[in-house]
Amino acid sequence: MAPLDNLPPGTLRILQITDTHLYAGPDGTLLGLNTLASFTDVMRQALSEAGKVDLILATGDLVHDASPEGYQVAADMFSGAGCPVYCIPGNHDIPKVMEKHVVRGKVSTPFAARHGNWLLVMMNSILLKSEGGHFTLDELKRLKQALNENPDAHVMICMHHQPVPVGSAWMDSMQVDNAGKFFQVIDKFDNIRCLLWGHVHQTFDAERNGVRLLATPSTCIQFTPCQDNFGIDNVPPGYRWIGLLPDGCIETGVKRLPAVPPGIDFGSFGY
Repeated sequence: MAPLDNLPPGTLRILQITDTHLYAGPDGTLLGLNTLASFTDVMRQALSEAGKVDLILATGDLVHDASPEGYQVAADMFSGAGCPVYCIPGNHDIPKVMEKHVVRGKVSTPFAARHGNWLLVMMNSILLKSEGGHFTLDELKRLKQALNENPDAHVMICMHHQPVPVGSAWMDSMQVDNAGKFFQVIDKFDNIRCLLWGHVHQTFDAERNGVRLLATPSTCIQFTPCQDNFGIDNVPPGYRWIGLLPDGCIETGVKRLPAVPPGIDFGSFGY
């Protein structure tokens, strides 16, 4: 049975799609991989095998060149899913350009959204002209306000950059640089169940103070985990399915394409 269909009634059923790295043109490639073709394949597989989807979380780096045309392609693809899509900017995105060209119909860029007894918070962690992450004081104030206004909700906080190390020195040099201030806010609340992010192009599943910590493969190239230097992993692109149960529990898993797409330059030292 499809994983999202095998969950209790009242579950909020989510797909996380991340780091699509689209370009203005359909032939754009990242380290030899056609990112639009790979994104299309992942979306098609996710929507066909995951089951009933209530919403999609697109957690950043939607468009590698931050072009209006690339965001329009993303909007077209996401609009075809037929469910709400919440988009978060990544370090390759330009938020104002993204919002102007990706918002359409059910595709939006909210800061917070309440679904039943779950609150989803979509935080902006980008630092312009930097690959690393940062939460502004205003962003942290918005988070605190949203949490104060929803004391009865289970909470999942979504972002692009990782707030904790994932075990790769080069990637962890680009994590949220003021994560301590972020944790000072959330550690005061006992209803936060999960932190979810993209950026790392790999699977991550851990726990901090009873809060689930999750990261997800990119829809294009994958970074080799637990390696200090840049490396491309020889595993297929993928997505994450998430079930937020009414009681605050979380069911989740990662699914990948059946094969690594052609053309990837595995000998690259960076991008």
